Amino acid sequence: MCGIVGCVNGQSTVDRVADGLSRLEYRGYDSAGIAAGGDSLSVVKRAGELDALENALESEPISGTVAVGHTRWSTHGPPTDGNAHPHTDCENNVAVVHNGIVENHRQLRTELEADGHRFESETDTEVIPHLIEAELEAKQPPEAAFRAAIERLDGSYAVACVISGEDAVFAARQDSPLVVGIGDGETYLASDVPAFREYTDQVIYLDDGEVAVLRPTDWEISTVDGTPVEKSVETVPWSPEETGKSGYEHFMLKEIHEQPRALRQCLRGRVDELGGRIEFEELSRLSPERLHLVAAGTSYHAALYGASLFRVAGIPADAYHAHEYALSPPPGEALVVGVSQSGETADTLAATRAARGAGAETLAVTNTVGSTLARECDHVCYIRSGPEIGVAATKTFAGQQTTLALLAEWLAADTTDRETIAALRSLPSDVQAVLDNSRSEAVAESYLGSEAYFFIGRGLAYPVSLEGALKLKEISYEHAEGFPAGGLKHGPLALVTEQTPVLATVLGDGEAARKTVNNIKEVQARGAPVVVVTDGRSEADRYADHVLRIPDSEERTAAVLANVQLQLFAYHTAAALGRPIDKPRNLAKSVTVE
Repeated sequence: MCGIVGCVNGQSTVDRVADGLSRLEYRGYDSAGIAAGGDSLSVVKRAGELDALENALESEPISGTVAVGHTRWSTHGPPTDGNAHPHTDCENNVAVVHNGIVENHRQLRTELEADGHRFESETDTEVIPHLIEAELEAKQPPEAAFRAAIERLDGSYAVACVISGEDAVFAARQDSPLVVGIGDGETYLASDVPAFREYTDQVIYLDDGEVAVLRPTDWEISTVDGTPVEKSVETVPWSPEETGKSGYEHFMLKEIHEQPRALRQCLRGRVDELGGRIEFEELSRLSPERLHLVAAGTSYHAALYGASLFRVAGIPADAYHAHEYALSPPPGEALVVGVSQSGETADTLAATRAARGAGAETLAVTNTVGSTLARECDHVCYIRSGPEIGVAATKTFAGQQTTLALLAEWLAADTTDRETIAALRSLPSDVQAVLDNSRSEAVAESYLGSEAYFFIGRGLAYPVSLEGALKLKEISYEHAEGFPAGGLKHGPLALVTEQTPVLATVLGDGEAARKTVNNIKEVQARGAPVVVVTDGRSEADRYADHVLRIPDSEERTAAVLANVQLQLFAYHTAAALGRPIDKPRNLAKSVTVE
């Protein structure tokens, strides 16, 4: 949530920061602003879309040798011009942008107001520039004043600050991501790499408790108390073009169509067809007696899918909502697997930290190299999906599914049967076949105006149904719910009418498929129209009003294919309704607060 961008280069800083903010729109926001510094300080900020800020900058141009910008997602106070970041001190000499929550802001504000400081907003963030101002008034040098202010904050934060007369950006991180970019005669700061990837591919990921001081030609990183920290400069492995739309109307549609390539990247070097083996060179051999998979949102659905596969492979496994797991980790020894697209999900980080605090071994399954989850866990396995910009996760969910399927095979046995190997290797081409032949757009248009949409499935189809419902509600704002197919008769069947289409995912021809067909008959008897997503191996399509077909495949890979059809159904529903698909209201790409 929220986005921070900073630039120090002695020129064009405001343009670079404004460009960076536009590249972070996917994170979710409801206001935006920029502060430019140097000899003096100028701030422009507006509620609403970035267009409002850009129009304001045209009529009130600002410039400076350093600049910081912010896209805010409201927590304390509604989205107004006054509550937008950056926030300043009384004399307009300090400007601060901030992601996270200052938990002791009320106490600090009361203290500062008693000392004569005047507050202009309802935000928790505004205490930070006033704390810095108080230190400057006490004759502290700017850097020391910044550090002293940071030491007084409780909670989570990523903070960036510019101070009048200083050719530098001061930044600090605690439980909220910040990355430094090192360019030629310029330095950058951002919540995520896409903000400055066009200008440099050299990055440094800040860790909790670290402070960065950025100048045009040098940078320093240390602890809050000033102890220097040696950091390695890493090279970003993807190009700036990968974060563009490439001619697609929306990032989400582009990323749905990128899934064949993303899955090839996920499988590369991990599937040994001749040897019949799954290999993970980046992982030392693990032998867990039990697995706890912790995740939130879409990643939780991937965790449910993965836990089923681990159990099938003979390894006891359970999936947990990370925000509940963090409160009271279950007793017993287990390998705790944190599943997170961004690797910065606050709930998932809290869960893995709680597990490590209890002595558990941890494994990160994430898309983001250098993320906090990747750095903090004992082991890390990347899903290799490439950058994902659309708020609604698509290719990263498929990558999580596939990576967890590979891990289940790898942990269970030294060799893998040929049928499974063949299904995994053909997965990218099978996804391409779904994309090429899907009738999802016509089917979606058939059900526009429905009262609600229900998604049902059994076994591996159940987490896919949950994810299908989540995608539809995220981007179309239509009421959608996912249920285990056998659970309808225990209450939800009361909601089924002629105006509630049921999307049933039926995989294979086993017991789960046969029982799901019976559930389809139940809803049809109540007049509900039925859309079946199926590989055609069962008789489910005989009872369907519409069929979304997937290639015949082994059941675990069929679940990945079925999800693609549901992604397309959600996308075309939202497109027909004219929704802002890449930036759904109230949502953010990276959820960095608990």
